[in-house]
Amino acid sequence: MSDIEFIPNVFRSGFELTDLSWVPWKEPGRVGVEHHVLWAPDEEKGEDSVGLLLRFPPGAHGDFHEHLGYELMLVLDGVLDHSDGTSYNKGDLVVEAPGTKHQMSSRQGCTVLAIRTRPAAARTPDRPIRPVGEPAVAQA
Repeated sequence: MSDIEFIPNVFRSGFELTDLSWVPWKEPGRVGVEHHVLWAPDEEKGEDSVGLLLRFPPGAHGDFHEHLGYELMLVLDGVLDHSDGTSYNKGDLVVEAPGTKHQMSSRQGCTVLAIRTRPAAARTPDRPIRPVGEPAVAQA
């Protein structure tokens, strides 16, 4: 990987980003999510952070996990659904603090820039969460 990676116009449809190498994310609890690594943790250099482009085809979802550091998610295209019932649209920026727990999915499909300062750990929900594919709950 070179010192500089340039991806023009990441706000075009995420499913049209065909010039990137998308890899299926094969991990327990994840279904259909693809990723393109911008940078990965490097144990030799003491680097824990990771930068990814994530692509969720309609119905895809990640696992339920807890963040051990901060996570920044920028929705580049589509709609990202959070297990707390919130949906985020193209252009929305979400920052979650260490200790937050969630499962992300997408009913419609989406592409997201995800940056984690530290890894995440798989968890089991301790209360009911929004089922994958369910629409957002109306806010009162």
